[in-house]
Amino acid sequence: MPVAAFTVADYCGLAFFVAAWLAYYVAVERSEAGRRSLNRVMNAHRYHWMRGLQERDNRIIDANINASLQNGTAFFASTSLLAIGGSLTLLRSTDEVLTIFAEMPLGFATTRLAWEVKVIGLTVIFVYAFFKFGWSYRLFNYGAILIGAVPNPGSATKEETELAAWRAASMNTVAGRHFNRGQRAFFFALAYLGWFVSAYVLIAATAAVLFVMWRRQFASDALAALSRGPWPPAP
Repeated sequence: MPVAAFTVADYCGLAFFVAAWLAYYVAVERSEAGRRSLNRVMNAHRYHWMRGLQERDNRIIDANINASLQNGTAFFASTSLLAIGGSLTLLRSTDEVLTIFAEMPLGFATTRLAWEVKVIGLTVIFVYAFFKFGWSYRLFNYGAILIGAVPNPGSATKEETELAAWRAASMNTVAGRHFNRGQRAFFFALAYLGWFVSAYVLIAATAAVLFVMWRRQFASDALAALSRGPWPPAP
């Protein structure tokens, strides 16, 4: 009997995956509760950084910080290209992979069409991540220019200096937002891999990734570190 390309469980699993991604995006970036997330709290510190920059004549440390952010983004962009190449390579080994999955004790029967659609979906996720990291890299580059455009103390009016610093902070914040979206795609790509085993593994993996990401944003020790006072209490 021929095996159907996709079952009801597959459609339910894919719908749950997409809904989880969208729900997390809304919770972190669009909801009122998202203001307490780690990303949003760190955005406030980006503005504090640029406020302090206004008082410094020497901007070398600020340029180095921006360069470190840019280098990290470049690393993930390169990794995305490797992941895209690896995903496309899977399409050339469809017959071998189908044989391996059929022999696995926990594997489920699948078809060539189902396998190729899943691989293409994984490739799309990595392409999305590459565009996010690539755009973030360019925005950090713009941010470096805006940091250099902040007038030195005493060389411009207070309003002009504050406006230039605000622009640099805003550009850095937007670059960080796109970087976070690229990383989010990587995390959900790990969950998506579960679909290659079965729809039930996809649902379980998506729920696990969603829990880990939620905990890091709203209940992590990193967020707690930003919520403490200027100095820890005396022992």
